[in-house]
Amino acid sequence: MKTITKIFTTAATAVAIFASTSVNAQTMEATDMNPAPKGMAFKVGLGVSGGVFRDKSPMDYAYGADLKLQWDLTPYVALTASGGYTKLIAKNNGIDADFIPAKGGVKVFPVKRMYLATEAGAGISIQDGAKTNFIYSGGLGYEFGGFDAGIRYEGYANDSASTTYFRKTGQYALRLAYNFKL
Repeated sequence: MKTITKIFTTAATAVAIFASTSVNAQTMEATDMNPAPKGMAFKVGLGVSGGVFRDKSPMDYAYGADLKLQWDLTPYVALTASGGYTKLIAKNNGIDADFIPAKGGVKVFPVKRMYLATEAGAGISIQDGAKTNFIYSGGLGYEFGGFDAGIRYEGYANDSASTTYFRKTGQYALRLAYNFKL
């Protein structure tokens, strides 16, 4: 064997020995893809929201606050109930609508901390002569460290005998909230 071949073989053997003795096996911890607690749990959230309406709507914008109770049935499904205050501001000096929304719904967590939500309920008017609205909504959001940010479409169907009557309309809203675990 030539000298250069012996040196190359010795160097390759030394590199292989050093490389194999310093290699450590990497371990992976199992991670839960969903942050919801195992089993049933309750949360209560305090939130504020603001929304805008389409150009054809008789309403211009809306704002409100709510208290939402969330019951986690599984790590992927939760039931919700909410109540609060909402004010719809009318365009062109129209009649504003003030009401207390009382809604129930379902949240589904298909991806870690991200949810799809749907709700339906009643908007109980606080103005004289006004009737109750039917409210329905659907949206998506993200929970992180107790905070909750979501976007939704919320539709309103109003009784034509109401003093605050407006045709069927809906808002595109942003909700920011903080959830407390119970």
